[in-house]
Amino acid sequence: MYIKFPQEKKEQAMDKLKDYFYTERSEEIGDIAAEGMLDFIMKELGPFFYNQGVHDAKDVVEQKIASLEEDIQALERPISRSER
Repeated sequence: MYIKFPQEKKEQAMDKLKDYFYTERSEEIGDIAAEGMLDFIMKELGPFFYNQGVHDAKDVVEQKIASLEEDIQALERPISRSER
């Protein structure tokens, strides 16, 4: 799976990479290197983050369903047994 970002988002991500290299490694990288690094991250590492997001979303949905089931069960009314 390969994720495509709008150009504006891609440029923002590239700027973050360039800032990281400059701040943390004291290296300046250009647009081509930043784009290559971003493409690598999206292609090779992106699926790990994406899959974790899917699992997190699944957990939230399961919690909401469990809560909804409890709320629905709370609506039940007791049935009284009449004496015969």
